[in-house]
Amino acid sequence: MADRRLQVFHTVARLLSFTKAAEELHMTQPAVTFQVRQLEEQFNTRLFDRTHNRISLTDAGKRVFEYAEKIFELYGSMDRTVRELTGDMSGILILGASTTIAEYMLPVLLGDFKTKHPEVTIRLKVANTDGIVSQIENNEIDLGVVEAPVNNKNLVVEECRTDQLVVIVPPGHELIKEKSVPIKRLIDYPFICREEGSGTREVMIESMVTAGVNLSDLNLAMELGSLEAIKGAVEAGMGVSILSKATILKELRLGTLVALDTDPLITRPFSFVHQKQKFRVRAMDELLTFARSYCQSHKT
Repeated sequence: MADRRLQVFHTVARLLSFTKAAEELHMTQPAVTFQVRQLEEQFNTRLFDRTHNRISLTDAGKRVFEYAEKIFELYGSMDRTVRELTGDMSGILILGASTTIAEYMLPVLLGDFKTKHPEVTIRLKVANTDGIVSQIENNEIDLGVVEAPVNNKNLVVEECRTDQLVVIVPPGHELIKEKSVPIKRLIDYPFICREEGSGTREVMIESMVTAGVNLSDLNLAMELGSLEAIKGAVEAGMGVSILSKATILKELRLGTLVALDTDPLITRPFSFVHQKQKFRVRAMDELLTFARSYCQSHKT
């Protein structure tokens, strides 16, 4: 319903890139450029300065962007009001989740939500915590669920549950005789680690530094981007690792891995993250309420 030219301009202004805007809008770059030029012709002024393959907003462009934000916020408010009056719960929600949460927490939660609200379409994007936060900042997803602290003060962060990280070793490993494993002892064994940008890795490294571990002393055997690959490597006796306890429940039941508490314990929050000013349709509010209830009943 909103002016297409204004929508295209707003996307370009937010990303400061015609190429990225074209990708997000699923348009060709010439089509994006044409829409922006049409708007510039309407106002009879340039909205962007284009120099050395970079763009920036002119003073007029900044004002148009400010009004566009207000227009889309009002449009969203109108849409939400009408949908609430008619009881409409349809729509598309784009969720983002870091790997641990997407693979071991969300399937049951989203399955239950879809059973209750089959008319809502949910699209899930999986990336590490840094990737999810970046997509939220760029308005590429509506709601993120992440496993590491979020430093962007412009985002809303709401803790949903607490997760415990544990040392995992294969059956028969000498550490099994310990009631808990001092974090400093991990430098004595080949260590298998998640990739950079992973929330698990970030929390693990922070805990090691706090415990006085010199990271250069860590015997880093492998860096792997897959939880299943890490578990398989540990099962094969290639080293020890630290993972969320929620990710190894099957292996614990089968007896292929053993989980040991760290000393001190390593815990972290699983958190919902979204834009402060991003308009939320009723379906997103309902999903947030549903997810809060789920997390309350599955606290560790």
